[in-house]
Amino acid sequence: MTSQRLFGVTGWKNAGKTTLTERLVAEFVGRGWRVSTIKHAHHDIDIDRPGTDSYRHRAAGAGEVALVGGLRYAIMRETAEPSISEVLARLAPADLVLIEGYKREAHLKIEVRASREAEPLAPVDPSIVAIAADVQPTDCGLPWFRRDDIAAIADFIAARTG
Repeated sequence: MTSQRLFGVTGWKNAGKTTLTERLVAEFVGRGWRVSTIKHAHHDIDIDRPGTDSYRHRAAGAGEVALVGGLRYAIMRETAEPSISEVLARLAPADLVLIEGYKREAHLKIEVRASREAEPLAPVDPSIVAIAADVQPTDCGLPWFRRDDIAAIADFIAARTG
């Protein structure tokens, strides 16, 4: 895949993946790391709005539109969903790339669980190397962290991706 430090946050809808990812980003940035993220969505997304000039460019047929402002830019490409490797290749160098979603990819991941009722992913995914849940799981022998123990989870990720 790549030689970059990668670590994923996976789990079912509303398990707390985004909250954990957000808190991990802040933790690592506080430690002086440069962090990038990839968020996978299972539905079509559009960061542009009808009526804007960039939207009009895309509607006219442009295959790629760069929207550039004073503090950030975005490049929108009209294409089939790219592979995770293609997305990683477009990111600037970082100390860590946190990947939210992409359940079926083979990078190391922590599974976030909101309740015992949800079907656990870890027993069928060898890429899951830890669990973040409010209650210790009984279905696997993986390392377990409380979902709010951000420093310990960050230490674990740093050790596993080092």
